[in-house]
Amino acid sequence: MRLGAALLPLLSAACIGLPAQAAASAPQASAPQASAAAAFGTSAAAPASAAPLVVGLPDFTRLVRQVGPAVVNIRTYTRAPDQSARQDEQTREFLRRFFGIPLPPGDNGGSTQVPDEERPVGVGSGFILASNGYVLTNAHVVDGADRIVVTLTDHREFTARLVGADARTDVALLRIDATGLPAVRIGDSSRLQVGEWVVAIGSPFGLDNTVTAGIVSAKSRDTGDYTPLIQTDVAVNPGNSGGPLIDMHGRVVGMNSQIYSRTGGFMGISFAVPIDQAMAVAEQLKTSGHVVRGKIGVVIDGVSRQLAQALGLGTERGALVSAVEKGGSADLAGVRPGDIITAIDGHQVQRSSDLPRLVGAIRPGTRVPLELFRRGSTMRLRVTVGSWSDKAPAPPPSRPSAAARSPLGVGVVDLNHEQLAQLGLSGGVLVESVDSYGSAAGLRVGDVLEALNDSGLRTASEFVAQVARLPRDKAAALLVRRGGSATYLLVHPRKVSE
Repeated sequence: MRLGAALLPLLSAACIGLPAQAAASAPQASAPQASAAAAFGTSAAAPASAAPLVVGLPDFTRLVRQVGPAVVNIRTYTRAPDQSARQDEQTREFLRRFFGIPLPPGDNGGSTQVPDEERPVGVGSGFILASNGYVLTNAHVVDGADRIVVTLTDHREFTARLVGADARTDVALLRIDATGLPAVRIGDSSRLQVGEWVVAIGSPFGLDNTVTAGIVSAKSRDTGDYTPLIQTDVAVNPGNSGGPLIDMHGRVVGMNSQIYSRTGGFMGISFAVPIDQAMAVAEQLKTSGHVVRGKIGVVIDGVSRQLAQALGLGTERGALVSAVEKGGSADLAGVRPGDIITAIDGHQVQRSSDLPRLVGAIRPGTRVPLELFRRGSTMRLRVTVGSWSDKAPAPPPSRPSAAARSPLGVGVVDLNHEQLAQLGLSGGVLVESVDSYGSAAGLRVGDVLEALNDSGLRTASEFVAQVARLPRDKAAALLVRRGGSATYLLVHPRKVSE
């Protein structure tokens, strides 16, 4: 669950109507009351026969039975070298090789290979979109994970594949290898009303299938990058992220994403991504694995009330163009710095933050009308929307570094006569580069390698040749000089590709 200055839980508010007997005996409005109401243009007390606006509290049991099986728990893991096991293995191999102390057999049958350690990263929630295994959750739930585990309500576990993720809307699409799964029904978040009851199901603090309820507190909260969020007072906590927000018809209308908190837990305000936007992103992720958005190539700022009055715009609205990308869509359409964009494709731009969302939702290549205010006059142009994607372009192919090509994770160079004299050595090679594998073994740039196993080292080419012949099932002992001291480090040769 992401925390922010205005992010995700619910206020519990309910008005319980009077019983029929109490309503029947409710007092009528007195003459002074009616007179006072008339003076302020308000209504007097309702007659006893009028029905109350709210009667009783809703029963969520059928809704939970229907939707609950489609809500899943998500756990994420990352892999990192097990440093303690690697260091222990180095010590045992050193004792065996140089002091003849037998190496006790390990759990892996005596092999000196040390597996990477898998560490849990976080817990979140999600919901099944389709019976063939598509699952929707938040992008921040699965960010940086090496392995994603999805657990169903029937306790079956699956390792999920990340189809794609979009950080700007905080939406991620997963796929598990299963069929015949219970799936949610998708609602219409645009038809939600403030005050409407909604329910959240998720795994707060890892407590699976927890149900909380509340009301929609506000709509279109400007706390998302590309998505105005639904604000509720549903109790949501870390672990609820990615779970569904459900209306009284059992339809998913949002995906819980953020909370406002100063403590790390629920403080009465929570936010959800509207399901309309989440599904639009999910469709692109399913098709291509990433999201492509429209752009027109402008840098924008807000319009203050004082600026609107000074320019004759009237009310504070629109997006002030502070810069225009040369050769971009807006530039070609005739937009200039100082213009105020007030509408695009028939949609009004009330705040500057509206423009990126409106433009981003337009299919690239579409030619749409653009309305702007320039020096006291309203102008109408047509602009062809360009495109951009969060997907980073593939880097050009390059030869791996010397360290990456080395089975020991190091790149070395020769030491000249002066360097050898300063160090008081007759031979050795200098470590010029170290990748993550060599670093995990304890090697550092600037180390001098004097010997490999029982052979002294004289040149870099000699070192490379010896390393290439090392067996992959035994640790190699490197005599490493660092500063004024020397020690042996044991490194397990790995398989590398040229």
